[in-house]
Amino acid sequence: MLLTIGSVAASTAGPWQLGKATDLLVSDGFSNAALVRQLLIVAVIYLVASLLNLVQAWLINELVQNLGRNLRYRAQAKLSRVPLSWFDAQSRGEVLSRFTNDIDNVIQNLQQVASQALQMLLTILGVLIFMVLLSMPLAVVAVAAIGVSLALTRLLTHASGPQFAAQWRETGNLNSTVEESFTGQTLIRVFGARDRIEARFSDQNTALTKASKNAQVLASLIQPVTMFVTNLAYVAVVVAGAFRVLTGGLSLGELQAFVQYIRQIGQPVSQLGSMVAQVQSALASAERVFELLDAPEMQSDETEGRLRRPVSGHVSFDHVQFRYQPDQPLFEDVSLEAQPGQMIAIVGPTGAGKTTLVNLLMRFYEIDQGTIRLDGTDIRDFSREELRGVIAMVLQDTWLFTGTIHDNIAYGRPKSSRQDVVAAAKRCHVDDFVRTLPEGYDTVLENAGASLSQGQRQLMTIARAFLLDTPILILDEATSSVDTRTEMLIQKAMSELRQGRTSFVIAHRLSTIRDANLIVYMEAGNVRETGTHDHLMAIKGAYWALQHGGTLGK
Repeated sequence: MLLTIGSVAASTAGPWQLGKATDLLVSDGFSNAALVRQLLIVAVIYLVASLLNLVQAWLINELVQNLGRNLRYRAQAKLSRVPLSWFDAQSRGEVLSRFTNDIDNVIQNLQQVASQALQMLLTILGVLIFMVLLSMPLAVVAVAAIGVSLALTRLLTHASGPQFAAQWRETGNLNSTVEESFTGQTLIRVFGARDRIEARFSDQNTALTKASKNAQVLASLIQPVTMFVTNLAYVAVVVAGAFRVLTGGLSLGELQAFVQYIRQIGQPVSQLGSMVAQVQSALASAERVFELLDAPEMQSDETEGRLRRPVSGHVSFDHVQFRYQPDQPLFEDVSLEAQPGQMIAIVGPTGAGKTTLVNLLMRFYEIDQGTIRLDGTDIRDFSREELRGVIAMVLQDTWLFTGTIHDNIAYGRPKSSRQDVVAAAKRCHVDDFVRTLPEGYDTVLENAGASLSQGQRQLMTIARAFLLDTPILILDEATSSVDTRTEMLIQKAMSELRQGRTSFVIAHRLSTIRDANLIVYMEAGNVRETGTHDHLMAIKGAYWALQHGGTLGK
């Protein structure tokens, strides 16, 4: 601010001093030395103004870029604190758009506005002060022009604000469609849905174009309107000033300075009008960013270090109630118990609540009523980090990240040695195919491991869980998307992985659950039957009907 004030003070003093040079040139006592001295003063003034403006611009850039960095940090940190239910209700493309496009738009516009807005305002104030000192009547003309310009700018700004909000909303929708069409390209081609996707994209692209045009047309009117008003003021000042010179009310140098000032004030007035449009765009994006930053967060963990070691893996659900939506009950009264080292198979039709059950154990969601206990202690008495540190999960979705095979297997224990990673890979039949790769464990995987088969990716996720060596294991439909031969390898790997661990297995295939210590049949969010495979087949209930009706969970 101090640098801006100094720069504006110097730049507004320039025309005044230049006017003095003109008066020296036309005066009777003209002196070359006096004229040169006055011109040097003008040159020094403008040089100082430029240097101060340069340093001010550098500091503003530092400030704004650091602000952008901190805003991205806060947004990233926020994503780790919001509950999974928030992600369930959001489109990934929409979240990415807020994280990238909207934050970038806020920072870019703030960069321009912060570096110029204060300077423009101070320039207008400084110029008006010198105008008043030179000629009050002509200064009134300039003030009237500024008032008309501000009124027109306010009118156009009010109209463009909603259009900028629509522009960035449509940008998020379009990004969501692009993200879905990119990640689902295989399915789009298999089902011949290209025309439908292109039609959807075309509609959203047209909507974005329309919103952008409406916003930009209104915003682009601000600068020419203010320029027109300023030019009218310029003509009025020149004509009125010429008469005052002829009548002796002004000197020629003073009129020259005033003409320079009316031109100098026209530029910041026009630029401020243009900045208002930038501010409208930035505010529309900022509102979307703040909606992300203000999203509801998970309940904070108030306790740390309550988990007793070693963990035996005794898990119990005691009259658990849970619902995703307040008006849509799911778990009404779920109770079951897993003894240490047991394999618990969870089966049932689609939508029965199988995955929800293990999600509640992981505290991805918080239960409404009842209690889930680990080794006799309510899991809510542990921090989420502590709880999840003793549970390993193998999901149907084989999430692999960009990086080496070593890093992917060691994702849960990033400081693991190569020896430990290789040992886990051998136990899970990963080492066999990794050694056929040119770079072995240093092979870099990209695009979620697209260069590997589905079965190879699944075996890697099992090795990742094996390396964690946790007392509790969750296998969520881990063999539902592989061939029979690969399933045998996966079954062997999972058998190794389950040894000595309490295991919750969600499976579609009979071969996965036949030897389970306890089979839990779920339907409509409730436990309907429990027992061993032989017991449940003998009573010929819902589990028996499911077995005879086809693949589990279908």
